Amino acid sequence: MSTTISHDPGAHRFSTEVDGSRAQLDYTLADGVMTITHTRVPPAIGGRGIAAQLMEAALGAARAAGWSVNPACSYAKAYLEKHPQGAKDAQATDKQHIDDLLDEALDESFPASDSPAVGGSS
Repeated sequence: MSTTISHDPGAHRFSTEVDGSRAQLDYTLADGVMTITHTRVPPAIGGRGIAAQLMEAALGAARAAGWSVNPACSYAKAYLEKHPQGAKDAQATDKQHIDDLLDEALDESFPASDSPAVGGSS
């Protein structure tokens, strides 16, 4: 079962509504780290994989933004233990972003130039 997940970046929340009940995942964001602080799925819609879909949406957003993920809530920790690739993908994106920034900084510090002629006259 797939549900539509909404992301409210201002509220730091992913949510969905199923059969009149609202499920959500809350997070904080600081220094490029998404800390997943809370997942809530009401009992009326539990057992349908909705929390996992919220996690997938959060990890996808972290990947796209280049954030690393800190699973502070127990469900997020358990999910990432069962699906370590999700955290690795977010970390790999973060590492690639850092590598790109370092390459850019090096290019600015040491711009490519023609090497001077050795032993020649100008």
